[in-house]
Amino acid sequence: MTEHKTKQFPRTEVGGVSLPRLIIGTNWIHGYSHTSYAADMDIKQTHKTPENAMEIYKTFGGFGIDAVMGGNLSNNSGVCESIKRYEDIAGKKLIKIDTPIINVDDTKEARSEAEATVKNSAKNGAQFCFLHHSSAEQLVNKNKRIIDRLPDYLSMIRDNGMIPGLSAHMPELIIYSDLNNYDVESYIQIFNCMGFLMQIEIESIIQIIRNAKKPVMTIKPMAAGRVSPYVGLTFNWNAIRERDMIAVGCKTHFEAFEDVEISFAALEKRLPDLEGRGSPNKTDIIK
Repeated sequence: MTEHKTKQFPRTEVGGVSLPRLIIGTNWIHGYSHTSYAADMDIKQTHKTPENAMEIYKTFGGFGIDAVMGGNLSNNSGVCESIKRYEDIAGKKLIKIDTPIINVDDTKEARSEAEATVKNSAKNGAQFCFLHHSSAEQLVNKNKRIIDRLPDYLSMIRDNGMIPGLSAHMPELIIYSDLNNYDVESYIQIFNCMGFLMQIEIESIIQIIRNAKKPVMTIKPMAAGRVSPYVGLTFNWNAIRERDMIAVGCKTHFEAFEDVEISFAALEKRLPDLEGRGSPNKTDIIK
């Protein structure tokens, strides 16, 4: 495998901030396999101390990939600790994209709770704050084609010095946000070649992504391990726009290196330079 020691990954811009087009995902550090309890426990066992995750950040960082995304990132002490340790050793900050779950009940008490959650994201160093899809989807009114009370939460994010966005598992979030010109700088949208966890068919989701007024961060490109990195990443890179991004989760720094090389290869229209799999008794075709 050839190391690209000085090669830096292409970047885009979101809300005036330069971001790498490949973003570090954290599901495979948090312990969210989307497969089974046993798989979740395997991830958590691997990352029971911060060192392994730090190696992942270091590998990505060598290619200028300096942004990390996480669901409720600010409330996961293990992930926060591994990021802080990496930043202390590397002497540079990661750009943090937090997707907090907030209380969106229409009461004074719930609003105070939501504001405290947003403040916590800012306190923990998030530059971007995207309402978690499980919160944002509760506000969608399909009849009126609006996202009810969304501007209030977006203002909270701005007021706390962060850049607002939407985690949009429900594709209507992107459509209605663009339609109403809400103060949103980017979207997170599930997109993969299997349609895994996507609410409508792949062909419709890619139209929404490519027509979005703002850059889109696609997630789950490998359908949570259901397709190989080469298949998943090559598909996504060839479908999305130059302004869009992919967030990719890794369990080890070896996977991180392969994902970066596969991504470079897809963007450069070449085969990735990777070691072959360790399958026993390979046929002449794949030796």
